[in-house]
Amino acid sequence: MAKPSAAVETAKNYYDSADADNFYALIWGGEDIHIGLYEVANDDIAAASQRTVAHMAKQLSIKPEARILDLGSGFGGASRYLASNHGARVTALNLSSVENERHRQLNEKTGLNDTITVIDGNFEDIPCPDEHFDIVWSQDAILHSDTRETVLREVDRVLKKKGQFIFTDPMQSDTCPEGVLQPILDRIHLTSLGSPRFYRTSTSALGWTERSFEELTDQLVNHYQRVLDETIRLEAVLYKSVDPDYVERMKKGLRHWVDGGQAGYLSWGIFHFEKA
Repeated sequence: MAKPSAAVETAKNYYDSADADNFYALIWGGEDIHIGLYEVANDDIAAASQRTVAHMAKQLSIKPEARILDLGSGFGGASRYLASNHGARVTALNLSSVENERHRQLNEKTGLNDTITVIDGNFEDIPCPDEHFDIVWSQDAILHSDTRETVLREVDRVLKKKGQFIFTDPMQSDTCPEGVLQPILDRIHLTSLGSPRFYRTSTSALGWTERSFEELTDQLVNHYQRVLDETIRLEAVLYKSVDPDYVERMKKGLRHWVDGGQAGYLSWGIFHFEKA
């Protein structure tokens, strides 16, 4: 097994921390930890996050017993949705053992242990056979790799021919000036973000076909502003289980995401590709 990149190790240490686990469970609602689709400004974060999952699933033709790989599965909200609503058999790959333990407990409560397999691991070296999956799914996770080309090659390896890859990822815009995102990169310990151009170029080199890209950067701004508002509103509650310094760093980081999105430096949306 290949050694994970420094960025992946950093992400693992972050998401394995009690502060991160408690923060995301409280603010996001314990099911999902990805960007939501908001219908109104004060929309519930958990509901908006679940709306993203349902919206993405509608773009796919998911047959019963389809094999789906959920990369960076977090607490497993998407995995449970795909298993319970579409009868899929889901392999959930995630680097955080803390999140994975919460994921397994939720699967047991919902009776989905037999249809969802949770694996501790990372997407730079997917521990699954070649051409094994009908669909690979990922939400706001690939940014945590500094070798995203490796992640895409691994997706290509484990996907069946004509398999579908659908994902979201916080990205820099194609027109982003150099250096302006450094506060965001410093906060999440990365040297770069992907971009729509990067994903199009990289997938074209693999021979994939772009099915669609739904540009939804306004929802990135909506989401991080909503999370910031909830963090401020629930600050006293957070302090009971999350270090105050963590909360302050989170608030500062969330403002950077909002500012970057409003300035046009960031991009977010739903990419859908088909393997050759």
